[in-house]
Amino acid sequence: MAKARFLSRSRRHSRIWLVVPTAFVAVIVAGCEHKPKVDSLMLNDAGMSYDSVQALKGMNISPEEIPQVVEIHNAGVSDATAVELIRIYRSRNQLFNVADAVANLAQARLQESAILEIARLDQLGLSAGELLAIRLAGLPDSVVIEVARHHAANQPVLSGPSLAKIKNAGVGNATLLELVRRGVPDSQAPAIIAMRRHRGTDAEILRHFSGASALSGS
Repeated sequence: MAKARFLSRSRRHSRIWLVVPTAFVAVIVAGCEHKPKVDSLMLNDAGMSYDSVQALKGMNISPEEIPQVVEIHNAGVSDATAVELIRIYRSRNQLFNVADAVANLAQARLQESAILEIARLDQLGLSAGELLAIRLAGLPDSVVIEVARHHAANQPVLSGPSLAKIKNAGVGNATLLELVRRGVPDSQAPAIIAMRRHRGTDAEILRHFSGASALSGS
């Protein structure tokens, strides 16, 4: 009977050791199944180059980011800029999820170098709508970038609607850029427009509105 009990325990132990490796393998397989596999077919179908696709894979582009990249590619953004945008967001450990903003700015004919600068300033989020409005108002890329810089530094600056109104009053782009660089606050917009309507020249406007940056430097 002792021998029978020993054989019985041996069989049970054998069954346990057979089950444990099986369970271990099942856990590994389940873990692998939870890791999303990146399917680059969408990138290839969009017409991105092989080198660009490989560069994106090298930065571990996620399945959620692939449609974002396809969207900006379809909006006319170059492969090089798309790759650089992902690189910028990777440097901040952020997911690239601002394709709409990038596509809108690109379709508004904002230069890709300007889009990249805005991305580096991390202003493609809530500020993107205002930057787009500035561009659609006919203001140059330099003004858009300068407004983005002030937003990023949390400094006062003329708003998009105010810039559009000042431009419509006849103030030139160079003067608008200088007003933005000086950090003229948005509260001064009505006074600038009033001065222009009273035949104030661009030079007179610049002499009168020194802005926050000029005041801080004095």
